[in-house]
Amino acid sequence: MAGTLSRLRRLRVVRALLVAGTVALASGPAWAQDKPAAKTPRAVITLAKGGEIVLEFFPQDAPRHVQNFLALAKKGFYDGQRVHRVEPGFVVQFGDPQTKTLPLDDDRVGGGGPGYTLKAEFNSRKFERGVLGMARSDDPDSAGSQVYVMLGPAPFLNGKYTAFGQVSKGMDVVDTIRVGDRIKSIKVVP
Repeated sequence: MAGTLSRLRRLRVVRALLVAGTVALASGPAWAQDKPAAKTPRAVITLAKGGEIVLEFFPQDAPRHVQNFLALAKKGFYDGQRVHRVEPGFVVQFGDPQTKTLPLDDDRVGGGGPGYTLKAEFNSRKFERGVLGMARSDDPDSAGSQVYVMLGPAPFLNGKYTAFGQVSKGMDVVDTIRVGDRIKSIKVVP
């Protein structure tokens, strides 16, 4: 009987330890939340005529498109390019490297890119004013470097083009952009 009581006591101790361990594990994620959340990637477009536009990106929705844009910006790919398309109430578009050297009325302008294409990352983001989208041809997997900023809502683009960021500051500057305006630089910021 003494041996049985001893085993029962040990079982109670083991159960108590298991309960305590479970409580400690359950509260573990709270400790992990003490770490700062990952910052949303950002970039600043500076126009040659003056003015800045701050972009924030959606890496959770379009990770390859965000990574591509940031990598191109870090390499200076967009620096010196000109805006080649402005459709009032619709979009401002840039990203064709040919705009650095070709006249804007050249038929090739609007067809240039980085020399590779990306697979589409369609998502549930709505194409509303200020959203940053990736331009492409009729092939959904043909995007590369050309991007556009929405000047107004365009629900017909939803789910058919990749939305990968938005203007967080400087939409008033976007509204002043005209065809031919030059991008002085795009800098990735922490």
